[in-house]
Amino acid sequence: MTRLTWYEVAPEGAKALFGVHHYVTKNTSLPEELVHLVFLRVSQINGCAYCIDTHSRDLLKTMSIDKVLLVPVWDEVPHLFSDQERAALAWAEEVTRLSETHASDEAYAAASAAFDPKTLVELTITIAAMNAFNRLGAPFRLPVSAKA
Repeated sequence: MTRLTWYEVAPEGAKALFGVHHYVTKNTSLPEELVHLVFLRVSQINGCAYCIDTHSRDLLKTMSIDKVLLVPVWDEVPHLFSDQERAALAWAEEVTRLSETHASDEAYAAASAAFDPKTLVELTITIAAMNAFNRLGAPFRLPVSAKA
């Protein structure tokens, strides 16, 4: 079944969301690769095929295929991910699974130890933005670039 193209149906809402996307990809102190790493992990948790496809492709431009493939199990292969990447991925999982984790004090302390206050807020906005996009991409089944 063909579903609505959400950004065509509600262009003003799309413009607002894309404004947040532009902020996190162009105007934060977060490294671009870290942003896409967080985008990918959040999208994997939320099951958004379009975003998984898009951000995997973005990461493959600068990251080894081995590392990209192991993002879902990053905590089992710590030698592949930097301290900052592991902290960002842990916080991304904590914030994305908010109904389960309630952003625990332990997770907040760990994230705060790895990022200065401004960067931690920027990271959290990045996570929130991708969660918003996933909640549009998945229900409206945006088409992926992947071919059989």
